[in-house]
Amino acid sequence: MSQSQRYFFIVIILCSYPFLLAAHGVSESDQAILSNGGLLEYILVGAKHMITGYDHLLFLAGVIFYLSNFKDILRFVTVFTIGHSITLISATYLGIKADEHLIDAVIAISVLYKGFENLGGFQKIFGFKSPNLLLMVFIFGLIHGFGLSTRLQSFDLGTGQFLEKIVSFNIGVELGQVLALIPIVFIISKWKSHDSYNTFYKAANWFLIIAGVALFIFQMLGYFAHH
Repeated sequence: MSQSQRYFFIVIILCSYPFLLAAHGVSESDQAILSNGGLLEYILVGAKHMITGYDHLLFLAGVIFYLSNFKDILRFVTVFTIGHSITLISATYLGIKADEHLIDAVIAISVLYKGFENLGGFQKIFGFKSPNLLLMVFIFGLIHGFGLSTRLQSFDLGTGQFLEKIVSFNIGVELGQVLALIPIVFIISKWKSHDSYNTFYKAANWFLIIAGVALFIFQMLGYFAHH
């Protein structure tokens, strides 16, 4: 990577950092929308939550980097969706919670993991192949879903149509995920035909590693500040 590319990469990281730290927070305006609305509002807030869920999307972007065709992308995204839907719906319905900083710290590790794997870190540093990607995507999907559940449980969901509200929020998450992934898939797919793709690939995956570390540190600082 040239010196100018390194400087460009650093600028991108610094500009993105505030947005990464503000990933998918629970706002008073969202609570007001949910309190005064119905199931459609839960779908809309779920979609908004996923579109602004930079940690979830960074992980999925890392997965897409590894894949070569639309069929594989659909298969892996589907497995991730099944994983996070299981924990989002079940954990919320059963009232199972985790400290939001800790679960988000684990999600940050998933972002770091994907960048590290894409750059061949397991083979280069540890001397063995990375774990089965489809299995890891499912496991991380379960973890990401638990994080989404923790966020949803931060809202006052009331008592009426409780399961329907959870499912509606989950539907919104899926819609938001699709909308957010369309430009990501398009950019990565189009860039593969250019000579600069290898540089872009390395820079983007190093960004995943650095973003994962930054998000992990931020969440752990938040955890210790509240305990």
